[in-house]
Amino acid sequence: MQDRSHRSDLRSIAHRVMLDRGFLPDFEPRTIAEVSGLTPPEAHGGPIREMTDLLWFSVDNDDSRDLDQISYADQSNGHVRLRVGIADVDALVKKGSAVDDHARHNTTSVYTSGGVFPMLPEKLSYDLTSLNPHEERLAIVVEMVMADDGTIVTSDVYRARVKNQAQLAYDAVGAWLEGRGAMPERMAAVPGLAEQVRLQNDVAQKMKARRHENGALDLQTIEAKPVFSGAEIVDLVAQQPNQAKELIENLMVAANGVTARYLEAKHFPSLRRVVRSPERWQKIVDVAAQYDTTLPSGPDSKALSDFLSERRKADPLRFPDLSLVIVKLMGAGEYVVDPPGQEAPGHFGLAVRDYTHSTAPNRRFPDLITQRLLKAAVAGAPVPYDDGDLGGLAVHCTQKEDDANKVERRLRKSAAALLLSSRIGDRFEGIVTGAGEKGTWVRVLAPPVEGKLVHGAENLDVGDRVRVKLIRTDVEEGFIDFVKAH
Repeated sequence: MQDRSHRSDLRSIAHRVMLDRGFLPDFEPRTIAEVSGLTPPEAHGGPIREMTDLLWFSVDNDDSRDLDQISYADQSNGHVRLRVGIADVDALVKKGSAVDDHARHNTTSVYTSGGVFPMLPEKLSYDLTSLNPHEERLAIVVEMVMADDGTIVTSDVYRARVKNQAQLAYDAVGAWLEGRGAMPERMAAVPGLAEQVRLQNDVAQKMKARRHENGALDLQTIEAKPVFSGAEIVDLVAQQPNQAKELIENLMVAANGVTARYLEAKHFPSLRRVVRSPERWQKIVDVAAQYDTTLPSGPDSKALSDFLSERRKADPLRFPDLSLVIVKLMGAGEYVVDPPGQEAPGHFGLAVRDYTHSTAPNRRFPDLITQRLLKAAVAGAPVPYDDGDLGGLAVHCTQKEDDANKVERRLRKSAAALLLSSRIGDRFEGIVTGAGEKGTWVRVLAPPVEGKLVHGAENLDVGDRVRVKLIRTDVEEGFIDFVKAH
């Protein structure tokens, strides 16, 4: 592999792992042909509000090109009125089309260290259906009037024409909001945008506080992103939470809740996103007991939330490892059909009962399904999916999300192995993150990577600090092997 770049190595591995997991990493000729003739959609199918003059903005990762949502807020009768504009992907991706067939198969964009495998062709997800700055686009708008305590007073859903006035980035906005950095240039270039961001952040923080009062979990797992110099990987950087990410997260949680309740009120089925009460709650109780904390005998999100908040303050270095343990014990999320008039399980981790995925239709098929349901409900049209089709899609989307997570995790391991491949024999400080029949695992602090401790694991347990020596890497398989160093 010496004559190839790190990027191409990882891209090749990602392509192979995508195929192994049953994905279609490439678009078929019929899909490409279908997209080549597409042009920006005309406004039709019911009343569409003209909202291009509002101060909409987006916040996403620095390198994001598939912009799914924008937001705007103003004062209304002593309350704050929030609007979340969601890209109208259905306007161009018609149910049963070749593009839709590909999206229905993969169900998600897959973001790997070897590159992005978008759910929709780039002409759509990066252009015609992306809420790109200074371009007029059709959108589904979720409107919420917020009380001062972070609760939603009234809400509505409708179609509109919108225009993103500024594409902002999480890290720069987060640093500015937290007083760690200067105002981003793109924000400073738009009069009134700074005040707009602060207003939305204020509401988002109130919503966050309200959710945590109700038991939303404060979790932080480490996701390391590769840093390239040209085509060579030179570092892995752990992604850190900040107020800009929280702003968007809280707006999306609120919008997804409104969407679920809107469909229920219209007597439409919905595809809910649920995380059931943990079946392994007793094991979570046992974990808390190791920190001299007693949790109730039955699942209690508020008690668990309080415990996690205390641990974050007490030991921020090891908190991501505790978070990972809790995430695994809680179990994975899943999609389920919620027929009208029935009550689906809620989302234990978010402490909300009504929750669907609706805010990312460029990159998640469940969101596109929800968008079609919403548009039909708004227009008074028939339900576009029958219960059997929705049930099959719920199972399929759950499985493919799990597959996507495995692909992304596998490529993070390959990227880590590639970064460390020239450091055989080096010693590192680390923390034991797993200890069981399958082996003992250690997370190295710098760079933030995890590997297997193949020798010297006796008497070590999760949370123990240990000094290790790197003895082997396997980029193709994503293996990193350590031995205990003295």
